[in-house]
Parts: sequence; structure tokens; C-alpha cells
Amino acid sequence: MRTAIYGCGSMGTVLGAYLNKNGQETILIDSYAEHVRAMNEKGARVIHCADFTVPVKAITPDRMEGKYELVFLLTKQTVNKEVLNQLLPFLNADSIVCTLQNGVPEPGVAGIIGKERTVGGTVLWGATFVEPGVSELTQDISQSDCLFEIGEIDGVVGERIQRVAGALEAMGPVRITDNLMGARWLKVMFNSCWSGMSAALGCTFGEIIDNPAASACMSYIANEAVAVCQALGYKMPDLLGIDMTLLGRIGSEEEFKTSQQIFYNILKDLRPAKASMLQDLEKGKLTEVGMINGYICDEGRKAGIPTPFNKTVVNIVRWIEAGEMAFSRDNLKYFPESGFGKGGH
Repeated sequence: MRTAIYGCGSMGTVLGAYLNKNGQETILIDSYAEHVRAMNEKGARVIHCADFTVPVKAITPDRMEGKYELVFLLTKQTVNKEVLNQLLPFLNADSIVCTLQNGVPEPGVAGIIGKERTVGGTVLWGATFVEPGVSELTQDISQSDCLFEIGEIDGVVGERIQRVAGALEAMGPVRITDNLMGARWLKVMFNSCWSGMSAALGCTFGEIIDNPAASACMSYIANEAVAVCQALGYKMPDLLGIDMTLLGRIGSEEEFKTSQQIFYNILKDLRPAKASMLQDLEKGKLTEVGMINGYICDEGRKAGIPTPFNKTVVNIVRWIEAGEMAFSRDNLKYFPESGFGKGGH
């Protein structure tokens, strides 16, 4: 099966390195020419929670040729229209595009390449781009029982999704779900909380959980995401045996403390990680905040659910993108003060 990864930033580089290292020959496609050149000359290097370099074949999009039977899509959603239209001539009628992007990208991807070619999934590990050819794996995956959760939009579990799982298993354990949209909402909730706060405040995940006000904001962001998800009729799956909707239950002091403790337990091993949204801001690039926190706001409006904390993240990140504000922990002052933890102090 001729396999490619389109979009080899931090996660795409780590995934490509693992797949090639473990026998799943995979072409790495990325528009960053210097990064492509470094990978071809020196290999794809993974550091921090893993330490290896593996030879890979990397190309820029203009060098695509032939047909790709399986493509893992890891570009930013902001460029999906351009990327997918560029990819279309290199797909067969039965090719599979598995979007592993943030947010809920499947409907948009299917609208361009067809539902019959589209599957999706969530990535349950973190990475940070270091320099051309090098990415940092920010958590130990050696003991993880699930690195990817993938599925069909309609929930059917058949031979096609089994093939995609087989390819990803070259990196580690894969879970096939019949509740892809619920899984997507779980990941959106995670990203809206720690990626949104990391970008708005210009800090690592560890610095968020060490700051009581910033950590409190995550529980309020999660509360909004859970409410919208449930209003739309989706159910977030449990993770590691824990009901993840507990992250958004803050109706009492006890519930709030439970939410905070779960966040701490999840993020304590991801202390050095910086959100890809923050990395984009540091490079002067536009972010995916509209597809993450903004998506929750958009769907909240449809469901009649207020989302002031997610809206605050969107506003702050947009101000930073426009050069009207710096990312700083001082930006906590813009968050609402509400209930337990008092939101932004």
C-alpha cells in the first residue's frame, strides 16, 4: 500500500519516523523545503522521549507523482482547501485519506475528496517541532495502550478502517471506534483547554497547571465543550477508564477539584510541551484557533449554549495574530471571573 503523510510538522515528522523505522514505508510530504532537504540528507530525527534517526523519503508537494493509496493528513486545517485540491489528482477512486488534524475536519475533507475516501482519527500523544529534520516527542509512549483512535464518519467498522489501523500500528497501539465524532469532540475539548491556554498565555502545559487561575480556566473551557457536545447528541468516550466529561463538571467545589486533578494528572507528564498554536504565533503564522475554540463557539451558537471562555481564547489569539497584543500570562485578566477558581485572576 503506497502510503504518504501530507503535512510533516512536529507530529507528521514523528509519525513518519516511526512508520519508516518499523517497516511501514511512508513518503513524507511537506511544503517547508529546508525541512524536506534536512530529512532527505540526514533522516528524520526524534528526540526527548525517544532518541533515534531514520532514513526517509521526503518531498515537497510539487514533487508528488503516481497514486497514493493511503494518505495521513496532518496539515493545518487553514490550508485544507488548497492541500486537498492539490492532492486529488494523486488519489485513486478507492484511496483513503485519514485526517489526523485537530478539530472536527472530517466533514470538510469529505466535501472536497468525497466521503468514500475519508476517514479520521485523533492523535493521543504530543510533539514539538525543533528544527528542520528534528521533532521532539513530548511524552513517553512506550507504556501507552492507545496512540491513535480512528474511525469512519458513519461509525461503520469494516475492512477499510482495519487497513488504516494496520498501518498506524507500526508506531503503536490503535483503537478503532464506532463513535468517531464523540472521539473528535473529546480531542477538541483537550485542544481547546491546553492548546488554547498555551497560545493565549504564551506558556508550556506545565506552566498552565502550575498557575491556579490558568488551570481553572481550563475547567471552564471544558465545561462549555462538554455542554455543546452533549447538546449536539454526541458522547465523549472514556479515556484510561475515566469519564472525560468529569473535566467539564464544575457545578460544585468537589466537582471543580476533580476536574482540576484530572487535568493535572494528564498534563504533569507533558510539562515541556508547547501547543502548536503557540508555535505558530511565535513564527508569526495564523493559527487553527477558529477550528478549535472557535468551533466550540460556532456549534455552541447553533445549540444555544454560551461559550464565554472559549470566545475569550479566540479573541486573545486573534489579537495576537493581528499584532495588537503579546502572548503573556498577563492575558489571564481578560478571562471572565466565574464560580470556583474565579477564572482569570
